[in-house]
Amino acid sequence: MIGFSSAQLDHWLALFAFPLARVGGMMMTAPVFNNAGLSPRIRLLIALALAFALAPALPPLPPIAAGSWLGILILGEQMLIGALLGFVLRITFSAVDTAGQLIGLQMGLSFAMFYDPRNAAQTPVLSEFMGLLATLIFLAMNGHLLLLAVLAESFQLFPIGLQPVASSSFAVILAWATTIFSAGLLLSLPLVAALLIANIAMGILARVAPQLNLFAIGFPVTMVAGFTVLMISLPYFGAALERLFDQSFFVLREVMRAAAA
Repeated sequence: MIGFSSAQLDHWLALFAFPLARVGGMMMTAPVFNNAGLSPRIRLLIALALAFALAPALPPLPPIAAGSWLGILILGEQMLIGALLGFVLRITFSAVDTAGQLIGLQMGLSFAMFYDPRNAAQTPVLSEFMGLLATLIFLAMNGHLLLLAVLAESFQLFPIGLQPVASSSFAVILAWATTIFSAGLLLSLPLVAALLIANIAMGILARVAPQLNLFAIGFPVTMVAGFTVLMISLPYFGAALERLFDQSFFVLREVMRAAAA
């Protein structure tokens, strides 16, 4: 008769529970994976499958039972690490949302709101459009697979153990958070510049022909100019977003190296 000791059962449980906590933390915060279109049951099945696949390739685990106080502390730390991985990528998508808000503000579409299932809130239409565009580009460049590769690599860069997460990792994330404003402004700069020129031209026209109703013609002109420049600049968004995603994956590895320092 085959028997198992309690130490063996604790080891097998820890071998599965610890990586599941990190995968679950990533699934809660990472774009695409935390989409409201994926039901919690589907996300749980994906997390279980990933943890089952990663378990045999993990570095040696500490001999700590998952149900002990130290094991619960490690589970919480693994969830934090996974949440940090997803949060770094969420910053990139927030930069795209910021670009959409700046463009909508200049075009006069900031009042046109749309329900965003990703954030479960009302967002401007252009922010929703650019967010969907960024998601499609992210999937087209296999960003979801690259994220899973970084997740698997994180167990080598920051193995499961009793070592705490170094504060320098949070400094790296805070430095990367400035991308929300810098990258958002750079993505929206062509449209903002074009609309600024259009507004200056309408201002000159109002001075030359005061009888024209600037408020009647200004909004249609701004809308047409904005959508025209947006249509012309869309082919160039792909390369810009690809570079932005490449930088975010580099930051993901830097966060893990800083956490283990």
